[in-house]
Amino acid sequence: MGQQGRRRDFGELSAKLEKHIEKLPDYAVRAQEKLQKVQKYFPPADQAGGKPAPRRPNPLHRPPVRRPDLTPTWSSVANQVPAFAEARAKWDRWNHPAAKLERRKRRTSRALTLWILLTILCGVLTVAAGLGWISAAGTPMMPQAIAAFAGAVVFGTFSVRSGLKLRELKRTPIPAAPAGPPPLPPARSAAREPMERLAECEASLTELLRQLSVPSSVGTMPVSEVSVADARQTAAEAAAALRGLGSRIQAIERGRDSAPAREQAALDAAVAKLREQLDDGIEGYRGLVAAAGHTVAAAGDGLVTSKQALTDATDRLAGLAMALRELS
Repeated sequence: MGQQGRRRDFGELSAKLEKHIEKLPDYAVRAQEKLQKVQKYFPPADQAGGKPAPRRPNPLHRPPVRRPDLTPTWSSVANQVPAFAEARAKWDRWNHPAAKLERRKRRTSRALTLWILLTILCGVLTVAAGLGWISAAGTPMMPQAIAAFAGAVVFGTFSVRSGLKLRELKRTPIPAAPAGPPPLPPARSAAREPMERLAECEASLTELLRQLSVPSSVGTMPVSEVSVADARQTAAEAAAALRGLGSRIQAIERGRDSAPAREQAALDAAVAKLREQLDDGIEGYRGLVAAAGHTVAAAGDGLVTSKQALTDATDRLAGLAMALRELS
């Protein structure tokens, strides 16, 4: 009886399930009608003016959550915040090789002074104990004199070593700071974007000139070493002139921020003019990069035109650097 009841229950359940499956199209039609009724409250256009009405937010639609942009790195954010930039500058000055050498000199000088004072003190104690000056009976105190003499020898040895070390440190030449990329202007400065392009061009030109300095498989150079050295020196001079122009733009921007309102328009015009000159200089630098790239590409074919283009681009950039130095 129990098994027959279970079979009858499963049969009734399957029959109800089939009825619901048959009614699924009716459910879809009802849902579509309800959706059309809801859309009546959101008209697509304004009937009076004929212009599309502003779209109202759908309460049933959840807007996507925008994730914060994680592309800016910690260094770029630190460069834009004045407090972080100042702290980074102090840290760089602290880690400068010249500052480290100066701190070693001061520590060695202080240690030398301490050892000399202890040596003198032990010497005085040696004499006083040997002659009985510190004894109540006035008799010599030989054990104390020997101990003081041993201390004077030890501290005297330390004094000599510290003196020799201080002499060596004073003769050590001040090491140069490791060459790093120059700091970029602030993000709001008009010189920021050109200086970023200049840094990219410098990195590209350095790699291209390195390729031109490597001998080929047969032992010949793609171009002469004089041309490569001339291009490298001219590029360095041009980059220095362009950064000087960028420094002028930053100085004018700082003055504009502190100037009266009636003077800011003239300073903005000066910044715009210098920005045009800076863009022209960057384009000339990019011309040298392009010429170096063509020379590297044509080095395997032995073409002379690309090599001559490198020389011409170097001459043009040299003239541009001279003009920029005069402006700076």
